[in-house]
Amino acid sequence: MEMHALRRTWAEIDLDALAHNCAVLRRQAGTDFLGVVKADAYGHGAVHVARVLQELGAVYLAVSSLDEARELRQGGIDGPILVFGHTPPSMVGDLIEAGITQTVSAEAKAVEYSQAAAALGGTLRVHIKVDTGMSRLGFLVRGRHYAGGIEAICRSCALPGLDAEGIYTHFSVSDLPEGEAYTREQFALFQQVIGDLAAHGCTFALRHCANSGAVAHYPEMALDMVRPGIVLYGVGPGAVEMGLRPVMRLKTTVSTIKIYDPGTDIGYGRTFHTTQRTRIGVLPIGYADGLFRGLSNRASVVTDQGRAPIRGRICMDMTMVELTDLPAVKVGDEVEVFGARQSADELAALLGTIPHELVCAVSMRVPRVYLSQGREVDRSLRLL
Repeated sequence: MEMHALRRTWAEIDLDALAHNCAVLRRQAGTDFLGVVKADAYGHGAVHVARVLQELGAVYLAVSSLDEARELRQGGIDGPILVFGHTPPSMVGDLIEAGITQTVSAEAKAVEYSQAAAALGGTLRVHIKVDTGMSRLGFLVRGRHYAGGIEAICRSCALPGLDAEGIYTHFSVSDLPEGEAYTREQFALFQQVIGDLAAHGCTFALRHCANSGAVAHYPEMALDMVRPGIVLYGVGPGAVEMGLRPVMRLKTTVSTIKIYDPGTDIGYGRTFHTTQRTRIGVLPIGYADGLFRGLSNRASVVTDQGRAPIRGRICMDMTMVELTDLPAVKVGDEVEVFGARQSADELAALLGTIPHELVCAVSMRVPRVYLSQGREVDRSLRLL
């Protein structure tokens, strides 16, 4: 049986929307871009997305871990890949062999990587990360740590076995309107660090700091390369304003329809009670597929006839929706959970979270169906 013939629940990945978003972001930034494909490309499928981004001219791709980088290499992706997170020094040989660039966020790590690379007789390409205010990873350079941070970076870049190709920082509030002053403060500090390092003879081919929020709101911060993450996938702050299109459409179908009398309790916990004859549809999607239980009795799904509110608690594998006012909806009809007609941003707002969480939560048992010019060109199901 073909995967899509199951007609249960699936995620359509619109490669044309991805290409459109890339074009818009490149025009917006006016410089090269790095495509962030960590976390399975935010749930969209890392290898498929990386392949398209590479074809569209992304000069770099970025992942969270060595395992994610290996997946891209095994999938035929041969362009530069940057690992944002930690890699144990014992795996430096794997990084070098696969031609993967490693982030260095502290002098102690630089020393360990240098020793490992020298022992192998190889050279590890690295990007230096500077902590300008995210307070997570990176060389400390704020306040009293500035002089020591500059010296530590200079010493790290001079170590044998390391090729310090790039330097970067990460903004913490560039996506928030109230974050402008802090973002500009971070950028100014990063520029100061770059200038002082250059005065010490430490220069870099790639300087980058513009994440999704900065690409949308601060194009002057593009430098040598921008790093669009969530906006690349057409959701998140600034996506609508820039004319970006949602790449993922999470869909399901109506599997069953039943008519209930007034006074009927619907679902676990009896959290919804009918007050009239009520037409209820059952959808084969639940929290095990990535539909957050917190949307129970709060959100709607979208049919061709209109919105159908969720009734009762979302179950592990099923969700009930009301179709009383949508008499034309029938068993087998498609239903959109989020995508072009209802954005992931809308559902995220109901949950008090960010759209990143919704797209990343779409589980492995949900097939990804890749579309180009409205036609299916590939599909992926990790369980097979």
